Amino acid sequence: MAKLSYSFYERQDVVKIARELIGKVLVTNVNETLTSGVIVETEAYSGNERGCHAYNGMTERNKVMFDVGGRAYVYLCYGIHQMMNVVTNEKGKADAVLIRALKPLAGIDRMLERAKANSIKRLTSGPGKLTKALGIGRELNGQSLKGSDIWIQDQGINITKHQIVSSPRIGIDYAGEDALLPWRFSLKGSEWVSK
Repeated sequence: MAKLSYSFYERQDVVKIARELIGKVLVTNVNETLTSGVIVETEAYSGNERGCHAYNGMTERNKVMFDVGGRAYVYLCYGIHQMMNVVTNEKGKADAVLIRALKPLAGIDRMLERAKANSIKRLTSGPGKLTKALGIGRELNGQSLKGSDIWIQDQGINITKHQIVSSPRIGIDYAGEDALLPWRFSLKGSEWVSK
C-alpha cells in the first residue's frame, strides 16, 4: 500500500493522471484520526484551458497549482465548500485534478461525525462532501501528498479502462468550448459518483 510517487504526479498528461487516479485511495490523518476512500470520480484541469483556475495566470489563490506535482491544492468554493485537487506536472505548469467523489473505506464513524450525518449514503459523493468527511481544509493547501497528513496510495484495486466513463466536467459553463472537453472520469456503476 505504497504512497504514489512524485513521478506519478509530475507527468505532463493531466488527463491521463485524472483517469489513473480512479481506484486509488485518498487518505487523511487529521487530529490523529485516519480516514480514507477509494477515488471514483475526478476532473482534469490544465492551465491552458478556460475551465482552469490558472488560465489567467498566477494569483494568491491558485499559486500552489504552479508548484511541482504531488501537492494538495485546497480552495474554498462559493465561500462554503472546500475542494481538494491534486497538483500535477512540473513546476510552472499549472495542472491539477479535482477529486470529485470517493467510496468510504476507513474511519467511517469519524466521517459521519464530521459531516453531521447519520447515514453513510451519499457521504462522500461530491467534492465538498468528501473534504468535510475526510477533514480536508485550507490548512492542507500546499501539503505534499507524500507527507503524513494527506496522501494517495495504491492498494492494488484493479480498474480496467472499460470501467471508466468520461464526460464533460461539471459547473464550468463559463469556459465556452473548453467546458465540453471530456475530462471528467468516473467509475461505471458506482453509487458514490456525484449527482
